[in-house]
Parts: sequence; structure tokens; C-alpha cells
Amino acid sequence: MGADHGGYHLKEEIKVFVQGQGIEVLDLGTHSTESVDYPRFGFAVGDAIRSGKADLGIVVCGTGLGISMAANKVPGIRAAVCTETYSARMAREHNNANVLALGGRVTGVGLALDIVDIFLKTDFAGGRHARRVDLITAVERGEVI
Repeated sequence: MGADHGGYHLKEEIKVFVQGQGIEVLDLGTHSTESVDYPRFGFAVGDAIRSGKADLGIVVCGTGLGISMAANKVPGIRAAVCTETYSARMAREHNNANVLALGGRVTGVGLALDIVDIFLKTDFAGGRHARRVDLITAVERGEVI
């Protein structure tokens, strides 16, 4: 998990929720509401996934937008901003998203926890969806499609 100052409080709520489900949490910061640069935390979560330290990530900033853009710059990361549960399910099931991005200033705690729960419990469907995710990966590697 990672967040900037705008997502700090929601990150803390999510951390307690996830740990309560028996899932280990790697908290990469920030650890206060002091102003920080959101890209550093998006990069850190992406790197934790790329290096195998984490299977999935959750990033939070004010809207989820900036930190998702940062996380998506890390090769192999597919971060999805989700504002409701259907998108969270489809992000995992169809797009094999490995990072969930949320907005601490735009999403209430109750809804955020529902989104997180669905994101963590949904598996990638594979099949025709794998072919599409492979296209994204090919472009990321610089291959011509």
C-alpha cells in the first residue's frame, strides 16, 4: 500500500480492514498528512509488485488519478482507478489489474472498503481477456503490434 497526504487517512482505514482479513500489508507510506509527492508512492508500490515483494497493490491520493498514473509508469503495472464495485471487479476479472487506485477525498470509507474487498477477492478470468492484456504488455516491452 502507498498513499500521499491526500490519501493517508483512507490508506490507514484500508490497512486495518485488509489486516483484519488476515492479509499481510506492506505499508510504503506516507505516514502522516504532511505534504509529499504522490509519484514516489505510486512508484514504490509498483516496484514492490515488479520485484515480487507484493502480489497486488493499493494506492491512494486525493482522487486516485495522479498516483495511478505514477504507478502505471512502472513496467508490468496495471493500475485502475475504481470509484464503485463493478469497476473493481472488471479491473481484476477482465484487465488483470494488479494495483487498485482510490481517491481519499472523493470516496467514502464504507464504499472504499467494499471496492477493496471485491478487488482482492476477484481473480483474472484469462481466456480472451489474456490476449488483450498481452497486447498491453507487448507495447510496454517496445514490441510492434
